[in-house]
Amino acid sequence: MLNEVARRLLAIRFDTLPKVAVATAVDAILDTVGVTLAGAPEPAALAARAALVAGGGSSGAATLFGLPDTAGVLDAALANGTASHALDFDDCSNTLGGHPSAPIIPALWALAEAEGGTGRALIAAYVAGFEVETRIGRAVNFHHYEKGWHPTATLGIFGAAAASAHLMRLDAERTAMALALAATMSSGLKANFGTMAKPFHVGHCARNGLFAALLAREGMTANPEALTHPQGFFEVLNSPGTYAPERVLEQFADPLDIVETGVAFKRHPCCASTHPAIDALLALRADQGLTADDVSHVLSWTHPRRLRHTNRPSPSSGLDAKFSVQYVLARALRHGIVSLDHFSDVAMADPATRDLMARITAEPHPEARMDTTEHFFGEVTLTLADGRVLRHRVERPVGRDRDHPLPPGALHAKFRDCAGRSLDTDRTDRLLAALVALPDLPRIADLSDLLRAPRPGLSRRAAL
Repeated sequence: MLNEVARRLLAIRFDTLPKVAVATAVDAILDTVGVTLAGAPEPAALAARAALVAGGGSSGAATLFGLPDTAGVLDAALANGTASHALDFDDCSNTLGGHPSAPIIPALWALAEAEGGTGRALIAAYVAGFEVETRIGRAVNFHHYEKGWHPTATLGIFGAAAASAHLMRLDAERTAMALALAATMSSGLKANFGTMAKPFHVGHCARNGLFAALLAREGMTANPEALTHPQGFFEVLNSPGTYAPERVLEQFADPLDIVETGVAFKRHPCCASTHPAIDALLALRADQGLTADDVSHVLSWTHPRRLRHTNRPSPSSGLDAKFSVQYVLARALRHGIVSLDHFSDVAMADPATRDLMARITAEPHPEARMDTTEHFFGEVTLTLADGRVLRHRVERPVGRDRDHPLPPGALHAKFRDCAGRSLDTDRTDRLLAALVALPDLPRIADLSDLLRAPRPGLSRRAAL
């Protein structure tokens, strides 16, 4: 199977991409660069970089986002990959069941810097990687997700390997080897959600996907049937009868998954499974002009598939709070927004917010079905102090698909907010303009200086 996957992914070329694919890819790359810069000072990213230093580090031409330093491509992919997911603010994919861009962009960016890649080459390789990881997602989900694997990592590694092989222009045989090597390095457990291990999953898979492609280029071999072998990826990571291998090649790139179903861009910096409930509550709050004092009880109904990892009535850390629907609803009700500043350990322990959480109940929606992919809805019921009961349902949150887009200008505003946590305003604006014009960029390395400016006061401990 992997030989045919390799042949098809290598046939993806910038010049034949639909305009909507290019536009969506540019937005996704821009968004990923922004959230990576925002995540660079976070504890998970700091720990990853410190561990690389302790292990001897590496020198090279790849940028460590938000820092003045460079590193080898593998170390940069791991460090930047961890940063890209440190805030859980990166984009999502309905078919992947996770985050499609964070596993690919850090690997691809480091490789493009080191090997002279252009903006167009980066975009085409990204689209190819996106197609591969999401097609494998179609074959294994949602059993894969519900079993406890973290698809962002377990499937994202195929995206990173495919994109890297595409950028390096490996032939089909070596590209298949890269994908088979990725299969043997696939890992990531949902048990680690709410801890620093979750963003590390992304750094790990970005690094290993790139490593798989580099190994294949050097002649490393693997089994091109590593997906479908009786002891291969499908059978071992899923189980008998829970996957459909034919779905990998079925309508491959026709249409491209980045076109249909597209990319889900996050409005709120927390687990996407909480977003429908947040949007439903914010709609009621705005429509009725409510404050937290007006509400005596909140009942949140979401799909049980999404509630399983977000029913956390007493989160233990800022990271854990990103997966607590009770916490994010309390913040939304109090402030009319869920912001990055709400997820520090200090903010998580805020007494007023914790008191409000006691008035919030989260339950699986009683009409939810498990035999459906339509699990992005949320319904919130507010019981007010004056006895009134208000209810609102959101089928899909803002940003989740083309029918529910972010408001005009929101993605660029998000970029400025995120990038501004590591870069000054001038560099942020220049970087944004350059990323918008990515298809015309002659060399990805031309943006390195804009990405390397450290925020004043950022500890040297963070650098390689």
